[in-house]
Amino acid sequence: MQGGSRLKQTNRRIFLRGLGGAVVAAPFLGSMFSRRLHAEPSALPKRLIAMFTHNGCVTNRFFPSKSHGPLTAADLEATTLRHLTPYVDKLLIPRGIRAMNEWTSTRRRGQSNDWHTQVVGSYFTCQPVSPNSNDPFDYNTATKFNAMPVGPSLDHVMARQLSPSRSPLHITVAGQKDSAVSAISYSDAGKPHPLLTPQQAFSSLTGLFQNGPPLSPDSYQAARGQSIIDLVKGDLDSLKRIDMSASDKMKLEAWTQLLHDTGRTIVGAAQCDRSFASALGATQANADAWGSNPDGTDILMATIEGSTVEGADLSTAIAVLAAVCQQNPVIFLKYPQDFVFKGLGLQTSNMQLASRIENSPLTGSCDSGVIDALLTIDDYYVRRFAKLLEMLDGFDEGDGKLLDHTAAVWFQEFSDGCARNLNNMPIIQAGSAGGYFKTGWAVNVDDGSPTLSNGNSEFYCAPGAPTEVDALSQATGTDPTLANAPINKYYCNLMNALGVKAGADGFPLEGGTEEVSRFGRYDKTEDFIGGTVNPPLIHDPGEFDALKA
Repeated sequence: MQGGSRLKQTNRRIFLRGLGGAVVAAPFLGSMFSRRLHAEPSALPKRLIAMFTHNGCVTNRFFPSKSHGPLTAADLEATTLRHLTPYVDKLLIPRGIRAMNEWTSTRRRGQSNDWHTQVVGSYFTCQPVSPNSNDPFDYNTATKFNAMPVGPSLDHVMARQLSPSRSPLHITVAGQKDSAVSAISYSDAGKPHPLLTPQQAFSSLTGLFQNGPPLSPDSYQAARGQSIIDLVKGDLDSLKRIDMSASDKMKLEAWTQLLHDTGRTIVGAAQCDRSFASALGATQANADAWGSNPDGTDILMATIEGSTVEGADLSTAIAVLAAVCQQNPVIFLKYPQDFVFKGLGLQTSNMQLASRIENSPLTGSCDSGVIDALLTIDDYYVRRFAKLLEMLDGFDEGDGKLLDHTAAVWFQEFSDGCARNLNNMPIIQAGSAGGYFKTGWAVNVDDGSPTLSNGNSEFYCAPGAPTEVDALSQATGTDPTLANAPINKYYCNLMNALGVKAGADGFPLEGGTEEVSRFGRYDKTEDFIGGTVNPPLIHDPGEFDALKA
């Protein structure tokens, strides 16, 4: 009898210690419920962090020669992407993709408004822009500079199902205001989404920081990446060894599963504090210093106490902080469209340089040193993307890194900025979004060829190349018969990876139960000719299975 009493006391002591795990988990249950409407029961949070740059790149230096197959560091070392070699095993380079609504001088492949307006308006919407022009050289302000898409963009479609605010987080890294010529984010037809400066974005996050006494040892371990179930594992094992009724065993198993389901999803949120923000470089001082430099001059640099603060990296740090704090799973970093990178030693805007000739006409003589200038800008962008990956990969989260549970994607407005072509798009992804995507690969989703063309960006202006540019010829682009797999399918991949649901027709739908298989109005750029005249048609529904793990 005395032994039985001692056993009861021991059981009660162990049980109360184990109960502490439930107490730790309890405060998170209410907030986690709404965030997990569409998540797998034990999944860590997944995020999309997109970086968007304008005016394309020097494609023949950008892509690895291998367009399909496992990637190695050697594949990247001879390319503009060499700064990404530390993350080669976590990269996915989807090749052969075409974005929608390409401008051509003869109305062959899209609307005829403007080579920027219709491209950026349709890029993430896959919808035409309105009002429409049928004259490629019409300079009517309403159609050339004010036409907007007739539906919402990908970021808003995703955020309505995934974000607590039902809205994405968009940061303009150079403080530039958007117009129809540069805007990529639309909450609905004709409704551009406002961008936040780094200073504004940082201010929106400071209210989430946790204040209070120093972390307990268990809380510290949670902040380092352990889940609640890890912290009480020893106590749970002791409880399970005790002789108890079948009913009690069922309750214990149910309680363990509750901890597993909720505890895994709160990993990282404990680091949402000022010290973690400071370690990333996201501080009030840096935000204020950048805020005093709203034009983003001198490659987005601000000066603070005699040193420089990279505005782009500050924006990146804020994006990572928003992901860690679980403020938003849909985050975009937008770089400027028409910008002089003076800090890189350049005197001409990126938009003018992309055309290879001064003042962005369609014909003329090569600007001096234009290819080297474009490669300098490309190198800058790659280093900024590498910085994003460094921050994401430096943060432990559950069974991996924050990067492993993220799809970090670099999108570009064009393939080549002189040809303004939308086939053979330079898209770079890092992170598998929790194991959904294949990584460590280049995947040619168009035809599977390992030798897809890298384009012809140095047709003009390189040593030995013609010095008289005719942009209408699109000679610097990629053969339009190649690399035309619709970008809509890749968007379906991203939506399904993060848990967006669709209706019975496959289009994203709040409250839906199906996988997403259709997005936008058209998935063939020729269907955009004439604006919204053609009936909606998705020729090739579904996602790219070749991109999945």
